[in-house]
Amino acid sequence: MTNAASVEENTGGFVPDARQDADLLRELGFIPGLKEILMLRQVHALEHATVWVLSEGAGSSDPSGTADNRLLGGMSTERGFYLYGDVATADLQQAVHGALRRITTGGYDLAVHPRCGTNLSVLMLLTAGMGFGITMLLPKGPMEQLLGFGIAATAAAHLAPDLGAVAQRYVTTAIPFNLEIAQISARQDFWGRPTHFVEVRWQES
Repeated sequence: MTNAASVEENTGGFVPDARQDADLLRELGFIPGLKEILMLRQVHALEHATVWVLSEGAGSSDPSGTADNRLLGGMSTERGFYLYGDVATADLQQAVHGALRRITTGGYDLAVHPRCGTNLSVLMLLTAGMGFGITMLLPKGPMEQLLGFGIAATAAAHLAPDLGAVAQRYVTTAIPFNLEIAQISARQDFWGRPTHFVEVRWQES
């Protein structure tokens, strides 16, 4: 079973620059919304790392010592992230701080998660693009078109996980070198289900 420890063992040669976002903001801080974009990418990575840590039951009060991350969901904002699922606040507090420490001290692959919405977006784009391309090349008969789209969808499904991971690593997440935890608050979502909001703030690396 994949867990945070095994993910940390293989960073694939990816070594981020701890000052990259701070320097970028210093040079181009006049661009509207730049800081919010940089924070959103870092928050997104911290969200993923937290789910990984929770999945291995780090410090959990659950007698089983583990948490099924398939039951957890998250949504990142430029101010922090929402974590949906039945998690004790104390366990989440420990997991978030542990995740931040690990992801900024070498566990860079904790920023990538297979259930991220980025993967679904990549799958949809690949399916649409490859489907359009292959159906343009094939005869216009309905059977040929249907077969072509099926081939395109199958190929897209095969490629999407790897390309989605690349998109996460280089586009939708960034190692949270500039984040510190402000507070963690227990809330409920629209349907009354338990959720937490992990609020962060920007700090210079």
